[in-house]
Amino acid sequence: MSDNGGASARAGAQIPADDLRRALTVAQPDSQNAPHVGVVGDTYTILLTGDDTNGRFCLIDMHVPPGGGPPPHRHDFEETFVILEGELELSFRGSKSVARADDTVNIPSNAPHQFHNSSQKAVRMLCLCSPAGQEKFFLEVGVPVATRTTPPPKLDKDAQEKLVT
Repeated sequence: MSDNGGASARAGAQIPADDLRRALTVAQPDSQNAPHVGVVGDTYTILLTGDDTNGRFCLIDMHVPPGGGPPPHRHDFEETFVILEGELELSFRGSKSVARADDTVNIPSNAPHQFHNSSQKAVRMLCLCSPAGQEKFFLEVGVPVATRTTPPPKLDKDAQEKLVT
């Protein structure tokens, strides 16, 4: 039995040879080796980078404390959230909704959106960005912190807005 990676759904598709230069990656979000960065009051742990996925996507473990989340923004990549714990208020093209633990949310590229934790408990979610690149931005502008849940230093509103524009 061969694994065709879903190619049978695409008539005539050929599966490329295995790229032996690429290695298995095991990400451990609570590891001291994982980069933990504070961005707009949240703490983001980079689990997979574009280097790990041949540029296809990056994966970020996000800890959003009560009151956390970025201001309204948009970007040119797809963004998917898998809510593991807690609940978030979402604003998408001006419409509001709520995402709770076990929900998966996809934000299409270029669409204006925002997420905000208005609850009393922290939200934990996985964020998949495709293609990769957002992790480099977070590593560049974020403030290194010790752990996946270490709060970053407080930024004033003007400093926060500079990070997302």
